[in-house]
Amino acid sequence: MERVDGDGLTEAFLREPRRYTSHQVADMAGVPVYRARRYWRALGFANVADDAVEFTDSDVEALKTMLAMVRSGIYDEEHMLLVARSLGSATARLAESQAEMGVDALDQAGVPLAERPRAWRRRAERVVPDLARLLVYTWQRQLAAAAGRIAEQDMSAVRLAVGFADLVAFTRLSRQITGTELARLIDRFEGRSADIVTSTGGRVVKTLGDSVLFVADQAHVVAEIALRLVETHARTKDMPELRVGLAAGPVIWRMGDVFGTTVNLASRLTALSLPGTILADPQFAEELEGDRAFRLREVNRLSVRGLGELAPFTVTRAGSV
Repeated sequence: MERVDGDGLTEAFLREPRRYTSHQVADMAGVPVYRARRYWRALGFANVADDAVEFTDSDVEALKTMLAMVRSGIYDEEHMLLVARSLGSATARLAESQAEMGVDALDQAGVPLAERPRAWRRRAERVVPDLARLLVYTWQRQLAAAAGRIAEQDMSAVRLAVGFADLVAFTRLSRQITGTELARLIDRFEGRSADIVTSTGGRVVKTLGDSVLFVADQAHVVAEIALRLVETHARTKDMPELRVGLAAGPVIWRMGDVFGTTVNLASRLTALSLPGTILADPQFAEELEGDRAFRLREVNRLSVRGLGELAPFTVTRAGSV
């Protein structure tokens, strides 16, 4: 939250005027300013000077809403701060990507830098209301799906199949192509990977430019995703080969991410896989045993950093050579 323009650009996106200081907002919410700032920082907003007029009526309402949820007992303060951090983290990434796409649109339209603030204001008036509705709609749908999955699940003992797919030699490639070409490659990889994961019945946990972490409740779903990822990206022009690691076992869910030995094992197996190869840990292979859609072949024992030695299996389609 900082004043970055003098021509109304920020207000165009906020869709209301800035009229309060941080102390005024805290006073209206009935809390000390240090406590209000804890919530703002959790949402991803930096502290501002005491006399800076940076806050709107919506800032007041947002702070009151969070405090009311704590007072009502829906969340204690620490959990409310976790909720705020998850919202701030997710929406910050979303906002950055949408701002980048906005810049691309202005560049393609031939808008000079000097005229960009005015063009941004016009764009904000057109797109912000619709994007706000889409954001709420998508979040509610995602929340309904997530709640349905975990409503009766013991979150301290979640068992999942985990896949980690990584583009081979991506760092070297990134030094050989232009920034624009690299961005397009990443967009293709992330977009197609997400489509494959979700359409096959899995869930994307996160993408990291050259890699994607995904999960499903059953091993055969993750195995099918892995095969489709390798096959699809192999047919994509100028796309590096993919390698995949698979593991099954207990995981820890936290803030929309997954952690634990099972996740680490999938990642380590990816690093040990050959280009175009899928390596699965013995537990994952055991869960696939008997499934006629897949062919498993045990390979030599490997030393997995931090996890000791194990004999993984390659996963291919049944009938493949």
